[in-house]
Amino acid sequence: MNTLAEWTKRVSAELELDPDTMDQTVLLDLAKEAAHNVARPAAPLTTFLVGVAVGRGLPLAEAAAKVTAMAASWSDDSGLQTESNPK
Repeated sequence: MNTLAEWTKRVSAELELDPDTMDQTVLLDLAKEAAHNVARPAAPLTTFLVGVAVGRGLPLAEAAAKVTAMAASWSDDSGLQTESNPK
C-alpha cells in the first residue's frame, strides 16, 4: 500500500468515515485545477468546501465537476488579490 492510500485509510478510520465513499482521483484533479488556475492555497480550501457540500448531500462527482469547471475557467484578470497573485 502506498503512503497516500495508507494515510487515507487511517484518516478515514479516525474520522469514522467509509474510505470507499471518496474518489481520490476526482479530489486530486479538483485540487490540481484550483492550485494551478486560482492559487496554490485554493487547493485545500476548495476540497474542503466540496467536502462540506458532499456532507450536505450533493454527490461528489457533481460538486467536483462544478468547481473544477470554475477553476479551469478562472482568470487572473478577475481583479482579486491573493497572496500568491498580488496585483
